[in-house]
Amino acid sequence: MTQPLLIEIGVEELPAIPLLKIVSNIERSWKDILKNYKLDNEFEFIYTPRRLVLKHAAMPEKQEDQTIELMGPPVAAAIKDGVPTKAAEGFARKCGVPFEELGRADNNGREVLYFKKEEKGAQTAALLQEMLEKWIASMSFGKMMRWGNRSDEFIRPIRWLQARMGDESISVELFGVQSGTKTYVHRMVSYDPVEVPVIDAYEKILAEGAVLLHPKEREALILAEFDALEAEHNIIIERDRALLAEVVAITENPKALVGSFDELFLELPPEVIITSMKEHQRYFPVFEHGKITNRFVVVSNAYTNDYSKVIAGNERVLKPRLADGLFFYKNDLRNGLSTDGLEKVQFIDGLGSLADKIKREKSIAVRLLALYMDRLEAGTGKSSAELERLMDRAVELAKADLMSEMVYEFTELQGLMGYYYAKALGEDPLVYNAIKEQYMPVGEGAELPSSLFSSIVAMSIKLDTLFGLFSVGKIPTGSKDPFALRRAVNGIVRIVTDNDIPFNIDDIIELLKAEYTEFNTDELKNFIIERINKSLDANPSVIAAVLASGERDINEIAKKVTALNEIVSADTFKEQFSTFKRVANISKDVDLDGDLSIDISLFNEEAEVALYTAYEKVIHQDFPDYKTRLEALFGLKRELDAYFDDVMVNTEDEALKTNRLHTIGSVYKTFKDIADIKEISV
Repeated sequence: MTQPLLIEIGVEELPAIPLLKIVSNIERSWKDILKNYKLDNEFEFIYTPRRLVLKHAAMPEKQEDQTIELMGPPVAAAIKDGVPTKAAEGFARKCGVPFEELGRADNNGREVLYFKKEEKGAQTAALLQEMLEKWIASMSFGKMMRWGNRSDEFIRPIRWLQARMGDESISVELFGVQSGTKTYVHRMVSYDPVEVPVIDAYEKILAEGAVLLHPKEREALILAEFDALEAEHNIIIERDRALLAEVVAITENPKALVGSFDELFLELPPEVIITSMKEHQRYFPVFEHGKITNRFVVVSNAYTNDYSKVIAGNERVLKPRLADGLFFYKNDLRNGLSTDGLEKVQFIDGLGSLADKIKREKSIAVRLLALYMDRLEAGTGKSSAELERLMDRAVELAKADLMSEMVYEFTELQGLMGYYYAKALGEDPLVYNAIKEQYMPVGEGAELPSSLFSSIVAMSIKLDTLFGLFSVGKIPTGSKDPFALRRAVNGIVRIVTDNDIPFNIDDIIELLKAEYTEFNTDELKNFIIERINKSLDANPSVIAAVLASGERDINEIAKKVTALNEIVSADTFKEQFSTFKRVANISKDVDLDGDLSIDISLFNEEAEVALYTAYEKVIHQDFPDYKTRLEALFGLKRELDAYFDDVMVNTEDEALKTNRLHTIGSVYKTFKDIADIKEISV
């Protein structure tokens, strides 16, 4: 038998972000508890700012009865001279019965002690208190609260509680609050508790009390109101998904409203306006013709027939925020960009100040600039001397805005404000764009720097962080990576491949390691290679095959992996590959670094001549890319198959054997210039 079950835990307003971070964990925890208590069934976890709700359409009334069978020690070891041994007594204690009540059974041909009992399933109502306590204890919100004279903690004080199963109210208690049959509706409807006569009336009572229970319904309502406002005002509302989730979590009766602010604040960079709106007020920015306007959208939780005062209040709150921003912006422009003071800001223990970091980044940037100077000169039309000057300036100013009033107020705008200030102060476009793009890409699939110049600045910053932290022993372990070094390598890989530039790991490490305290550079090298393995989208064995070839240039690795992966992914490849596995197996005892000369005068089979002729044609041909070269090599399959059919490689004649091994070894070695084919698995 099953019954509907409703659990409602009423709380003071929940903070949205801590709740959203663990929503999936809260749901998973209850699912695990149901499984552990053998009460598996479907349920909904629902939240509003003032309640956490579990709804079951069909909760079992009790656990299923169980038959428990336990096998004990062999009778020969359990009874000595007619007396139970300690092993027998221990098994009896485990079963909860005297030794005399134990039975006997056959277990794989041996007589053993045996116990069987029927265990009645417990009533769900009797288990709910314990289950809810475990569920509440599993909710790790981070910062917690204590209230009244209680010593236990929760994210917010609990004010009311319901536990309803069918028509019955189940007696449970949490944090001193006893369960009842009442709930609370929107505060602007009533402050008094409202009786819920039956479970089926619960959602209707909330809806009549201006509480839209389901988060997905609140989100759908907000988005529909956005659509209506856009059509009415001919505007575009930015649909920030994270902000939308936060607004859904803090509203019970959402209503989207359009407000406005003075046009003079549009002098501010758009990001400042947007940040002021989102971070402090949870407003959605509004755009017209691709540009930000002096409007905003607020999602109110009020319940009223007249929202004019709500709009006016939000406009009044936003104005001083924007006024502060405009003051900071103008003041920063007057003061200009300077790194004075960064020598007092510590970067990381053992790596000095931010001023020291800038010095190292400049040194790295100069070295990278030299590697790619020809291409930069061609792409920018600037001389090498001018590019060196601009590179020094870009790295020098990249963190200068940390000393600005605006970034002190809005730390997330670091780099971006430097871009606006440098642009307004007349710096070269290469410089101010590099400042804006210095941290790109910020994540998987994120935007990349727009130029090679900006890319060098971004790589210099990432490389200094990598080398610096490895040099002071702050190396990622397991899932821990507090300084985002894995992301830094992923970013370098993407920048290198996007710009199609050489970047040999071994050479770069040799070039830069002198800047740092001596450390084990092999650890850094292995770390970078491991990240390449993770960051490229290909068959893992293909990546392993390319890396096993000894290639250490990131760009060439990526090109080789892409080419080989395309071929390996073809439907026909698997059936063809056995031939090339055989090539690799035969070559395992061949010294590929030694003399692989082939004496054509020793050929005495047509298949030998055919393979050698086809192979020579391949190796002396110019190919436009790795894929066409690999296709030509894999195209040797017909000649190789004939060779293996007609030619005895391991013949007794040592000269013939060596010549034939050199032939197969040469084919294998030519493959290995791109990838070690023995590593491929399909």
